Amino acid sequence: AFAVNVVSEGAEDETELPLLQKSEKSRTISKIGRELKGIVFVIQSQSNSFHSKRAEDLKRDILKQAEELGKELPTVLLIHQIDRHEGAWTILPLMRDFSVTYGKNSSWIFFCEEDTRIQVVKLARTLGRFDKSKEWFLGKALYDEESTIIHHYAFAENPTVFKFPDFAAGWALSIPLVNKLAKKLKSEPLKSDFTIDLKHEIALYIWQKGEGPHLTPVPEFCTDDVTSYKVDHCATTFSNFLPLCGEPVNKEDVFVAVKTCRKFHGDRIPVVKKTWEREAALIEYYSDYADVTIPTIDLGIPNTDRGHCGKTFAILERFLNHTSPRTPWLVVVDDDTLISIFRLRKLLSCYDPNEPVFLGERYGYGLGTGGYSYITGGGGMVFSRTAVQKLLASKCRCYSMDAPDDMVLGMCFSGLGIPITHSPLFHQARPMDYPKDYLSHQIPVSFHKHWNIDPVKVYFTWLAPSTEESHNGKKVGYNREDL
Repeated sequence: AFAVNVVSEGAEDETELPLLQKSEKSRTISKIGRELKGIVFVIQSQSNSFHSKRAEDLKRDILKQAEELGKELPTVLLIHQIDRHEGAWTILPLMRDFSVTYGKNSSWIFFCEEDTRIQVVKLARTLGRFDKSKEWFLGKALYDEESTIIHHYAFAENPTVFKFPDFAAGWALSIPLVNKLAKKLKSEPLKSDFTIDLKHEIALYIWQKGEGPHLTPVPEFCTDDVTSYKVDHCATTFSNFLPLCGEPVNKEDVFVAVKTCRKFHGDRIPVVKKTWEREAALIEYYSDYADVTIPTIDLGIPNTDRGHCGKTFAILERFLNHTSPRTPWLVVVDDDTLISIFRLRKLLSCYDPNEPVFLGERYGYGLGTGGYSYITGGGGMVFSRTAVQKLLASKCRCYSMDAPDDMVLGMCFSGLGIPITHSPLFHQARPMDYPKDYLSHQIPVSFHKHWNIDPVKVYFTWLAPSTEESHNGKKVGYNREDL
């Protein structure tokens, strides 16, 4: 569906070309073919059936374009198929494998998302501008306009100086840099800490406190929609603002559980009621106190200052035992989560509820040393009923009532061999905590936290169904204020 005619730049009739021109064109095609063979494509794929199919489609398209240039085909890898490491999606644990396997006969490792669209001729020409014998880190540059908690307030004095790649546009490492990173990782293994924003953390690791290369911005790496008038110069484009795979799931197919506690009944719950509650057909508020005016349900579990593992597992039990077995989806959110149930229903049209689906924004813990991935709770955690059944049938439970629920769930699903499913449309933080250019190619599903914002205003600017201006399924601009 997104194949590109790789030879037709110039659109001359082959039969009318003089022999010399045909020979020149043949040599050019042959040269591009050789350059293309030196590129190892790595697609950031996932094992969920919806995502793996999209990644396979992209792989087929890359190879189809390459076939039109000759017999030399590039290597195309899918991350979920080389997942010998739980943390393969964090890329760095794979560097030593990349160095050993491709360090002598390749020129570039090019990383992309399943929805990145690639014109392989333009990509080969773009990479060909850079000396492949040197250390290069190439991509479309993002930067923080103000320091943010997501990036641990890095570069607080002037966060705009540090650039990191927008994965949606694709990004590339030259083989000499891959070899250098592999050597460093051999002598200094990755620390067992958190992976929160991979694109920023990879750029920090490569930068090595100023001793390694900065990201070099490449204008041909783009995130404009493939149909945009702006993309003539682009080697890559991006096509996925909000997936829709048929009719949105019914309102009654989504059960929403809101975690709250007595001290927030007066300020946070009114925000939910003013904003997204009306989008939910099935919604319950779970608290440490039964308040009939909301109403809230007391689960009999005291509120804790730290994690809420006990409360979350009680919600899962209640969903399984006290809701209709015909309700396939459960969404668990905090009382300060802002979410579009309207958009979530569109997104869920792409997933099979008969699969164990655990969906949201992916974080990682200790992935350099075999840890686990998890869905961060603030942006919302989505479970298929099948996933809840498999989890509760296991012996995996909270190690303490105030353990972090999202991390325990990640640990449990990892132990069960059920991969978490990542969507960048869920957000653990507020809109101003993300680069504007990053949000510009999304139709977000959620944001989190009321800190220093007007949450009602944020909801109606970013998430409300009335702001869902679309044309033939494609995003058009919103009038978004600087929130």
